[in-house]
Amino acid sequence: MPEICRFYGIAIRMYAISREHPPPHVHIQYGDDLAVMELNTLNIIHGRIPKKCRQLVREWAELHQDELITMWHTQQFRSIQPLE
Repeated sequence: MPEICRFYGIAIRMYAISREHPPPHVHIQYGDDLAVMELNTLNIIHGRIPKKCRQLVREWAELHQDELITMWHTQQFRSIQPLE
Protein backbone atom coordinates (compact mmCIF):
# COMPACT_ATOMS: atom_id res chain seq x y z
CA MET A 1 0.00 0.00 0.00
CA PRO A 2 1.73 3.18 -1.13
CA GLU A 3 2.17 5.89 1.47
CA ILE A 4 1.12 9.08 -0.25
CA CYS A 5 1.75 11.51 2.60
CA ARG A 6 3.06 11.79 6.15
CA PHE A 7 2.81 14.77 8.49
CA TYR A 8 2.64 15.28 12.26
CA GLY A 9 3.01 11.52 12.77
CA ILE A 10 0.02 10.79 10.53
CA ALA A 11 0.53 8.35 7.64
CA ILE A 12 -1.91 8.42 4.73
CA ARG A 13 -2.00 5.48 2.34
CA MET A 14 -4.01 4.28 -0.63
CA TYR A 15 -4.33 0.64 -1.65
CA ALA A 16 -4.23 -0.56 -5.25
CA ILE A 17 -7.79 -0.75 -6.54
CA SER A 18 -7.46 -4.50 -7.20
CA ARG A 19 -7.36 -4.94 -3.41
CA GLU A 20 -9.97 -2.32 -2.61
CA HIS A 21 -13.62 -1.47 -2.93
CA PRO A 22 -15.64 1.68 -3.61
CA PRO A 23 -16.09 4.41 -2.55
CA PRO A 24 -12.74 6.12 -3.19
CA HIS A 25 -10.93 6.45 0.14
CA VAL A 26 -7.61 6.69 1.98
CA HIS A 27 -6.31 4.81 5.01
CA ILE A 28 -5.06 6.87 7.93
CA GLN A 29 -2.74 5.68 10.67
CA TYR A 30 -1.82 7.69 13.73
CA GLY A 31 0.07 5.60 16.27
CA ASP A 32 -2.13 2.58 16.93
CA ASP A 33 -5.27 4.32 15.63
CA LEU A 34 -6.56 3.46 12.17
CA ALA A 35 -9.34 4.99 10.10
CA VAL A 36 -10.66 5.17 6.55
CA MET A 37 -11.72 8.50 5.04
CA GLU A 38 -14.06 8.63 2.05
CA LEU A 39 -12.68 11.06 -0.54
CA ASN A 40 -15.99 12.40 -1.86
CA THR A 41 -17.37 13.46 1.53
CA LEU A 42 -14.14 13.54 3.59
CA ASN A 43 -15.97 11.67 6.34
CA ILE A 44 -14.46 8.87 8.39
CA ILE A 45 -16.31 5.73 7.30
CA HIS A 46 -14.42 3.12 9.31
CA GLY A 47 -12.20 3.09 12.36
CA ARG A 48 -11.30 5.89 14.69
CA ILE A 49 -8.61 8.54 15.08
CA PRO A 50 -8.32 11.39 17.61
CA LYS A 51 -10.35 14.51 16.86
CA LYS A 52 -7.31 16.76 16.27
CA CYS A 53 -5.82 14.19 13.87
CA ARG A 54 -9.15 13.93 12.03
CA GLN A 55 -9.27 17.73 11.68
CA LEU A 56 -5.72 17.87 10.29
CA VAL A 57 -6.35 15.08 7.80
CA ARG A 58 -9.60 16.70 6.67
CA GLU A 59 -7.84 20.05 6.19
CA TRP A 60 -5.12 18.31 4.13
CA ALA A 61 -7.67 16.31 2.12
CA GLU A 62 -9.71 19.43 1.31
CA LEU A 63 -6.60 20.96 -0.25
CA HIS A 64 -5.91 17.84 -2.34
CA GLN A 65 -9.38 16.30 -2.81
CA ASP A 66 -9.47 16.39 -6.62
CA GLU A 67 -5.90 15.11 -6.79
CA LEU A 68 -6.71 12.22 -4.42
CA ILE A 69 -9.83 11.19 -6.33
CA THR A 70 -7.89 11.25 -9.60
CA MET A 71 -5.15 9.16 -8.00
CA TRP A 72 -7.75 6.61 -6.87
CA HIS A 73 -9.18 6.29 -10.39
CA THR A 74 -5.89 6.31 -12.33
CA GLN A 75 -3.91 4.27 -9.79
CA GLN A 76 -0.91 6.48 -10.50
CA PHE A 77 0.34 6.79 -6.93
CA ARG A 78 2.72 9.55 -5.94
CA SER A 79 3.60 11.62 -2.90
CA ILE A 80 1.41 14.61 -2.11
CA GLN A 81 2.63 17.71 -0.27
CA PRO A 82 2.10 17.39 3.50
CA LEU A 83 0.20 19.84 5.63
CA GLU A 84 2.56 22.40 7.17
